[in-house]
Amino acid sequence: MQATTVGQDQIEAFQRDGAIVLRGVFRDWVEPLRDGFEQVLAAPGPYAIENVRPGETGRFFEDYCNWQRIEPFARFIRHSPAAALAGRLMGAQRVQIFHEHILVKEPGTAKPTPWHQDIPYYCVSGLQTASYWIPLDPVTRDNTLRVVLGSHRWPKLVRPKRWATNENFFAGADDFMEMPDVEDGSYTLLAPELEPGDAVLFDFHTVHGAAGNPGGNRRRAFSARFLGDDVRYVARPGRTSPPFPGINQQDGERLREDWFPVVWSADGAA
Repeated sequence: MQATTVGQDQIEAFQRDGAIVLRGVFRDWVEPLRDGFEQVLAAPGPYAIENVRPGETGRFFEDYCNWQRIEPFARFIRHSPAAALAGRLMGAQRVQIFHEHILVKEPGTAKPTPWHQDIPYYCVSGLQTASYWIPLDPVTRDNTLRVVLGSHRWPKLVRPKRWATNENFFAGADDFMEMPDVEDGSYTLLAPELEPGDAVLFDFHTVHGAAGNPGGNRRRAFSARFLGDDVRYVARPGRTSPPFPGINQQDGERLREDWFPVVWSADGAA
């Protein structure tokens, strides 16, 4: 039986640092998630992205918003400990699924995942947010997720960029700060070695990135993103990622539950 409880020290660490490492909690879900990856790779969804440009080495593939058609992903979201753990660490009474995201870096891929925050790309605002990064292959310090601890408390959002080209994601938007040099030694970085079934859970506001995958082994990572009580819809100055066409919501509204169902509640109703 996998643990669905967290201690007060873990809750405080997540709230303080904006990220926490959870060891072994999804070990039983590694094979189902790998099966889901193969299903997506065989039949990518409409939002699939190839980040490696002509002349660059390897392959860096992403896809998201497939959980409703990929049964292992739906099962993970509804039946794994993920939503319950996220809810307790966020301090939420109810948890909605936002979306899932897969990332594949094949051996010899030089392309990094650039430093960024997730929330400027999203159509949501709020403090109770949680994103899992779950490796399905052993991860070393050379290709792991890297997180800037405490960055979820920065006073402004970081300007979002397009990963493949480094162009501004939103044309003309000036309400963002530029990404500082987080590798200059003045920031505290988390860069854990991980085994399949471990996880990093982080706030949507937390700055993170990853190097390429220079070694000889594949690096697959599964993300599932959850929303707590205070999250509301917000219009961004352009097409968001994911775009959610036809969402038909106004600023300040709770996200519609037919698209983003409640998957856990503290009272056990979900």
